[in-house]
Amino acid sequence: MPSDGQGADGPGGLTEPGADRLPLVLASASPRRLELLARIGVVPDQVLPAEIDETPLKAEQPHRLAARLAREKALALAPMAALVLAADTVVGVGRRILGKPADAAEARRFLALLSGRRHRVHTGLALRLPDGRLRERLVESCVTFQRLTDQQIDAYLATDEWQGKAGAYAIQGRAEAFVRFLSGSHSNVIGLPLYETTQMLRGCGWLRP
Repeated sequence: MPSDGQGADGPGGLTEPGADRLPLVLASASPRRLELLARIGVVPDQVLPAEIDETPLKAEQPHRLAARLAREKALALAPMAALVLAADTVVGVGRRILGKPADAAEARRFLALLSGRRHRVHTGLALRLPDGRLRERLVESCVTFQRLTDQQIDAYLATDEWQGKAGAYAIQGRAEAFVRFLSGSHSNVIGLPLYETTQMLRGCGWLRP
């Protein structure tokens, strides 16, 4: 838990919240999001993964799916006297959604589709206030992969980094070597855009300017 911070600066120059702040609940089981929050000196008081159906709706576009799932995760937890932070990251190639691959064969298809082309990574953010109101943001990053050979795909699949990752890759791992161009937030591609998250927490007073 962050210290009561009598004016002390945390990592990245952020001022830590006071002892009178509301508890912060992260509605996600993602270890990557916990690690990203730790980079800005934020440690949730509780981690309560929200159980929702993440199946895309018919003809739902990637950015709309990310926003909807974040909102549903934030609303899925029972009302509480706390701030609830939820996020969902979706990889899209055009209108096609690349979720978490079910197996290595699907991961191979995803990587072959991403090879040599641009794709977009969308993260929906939702912050639920104790009175039930929601503050929402949608963040987009553009990523271009180099053209991947079969040998590169085979070697990457052998690392198992693709497991549990939207789009079948982890930019914070060996797949970063595939990235020829990135526009937008790097942390967004990992799973949580830190600039926007910081602004949301500051906006509700959890983090002080």
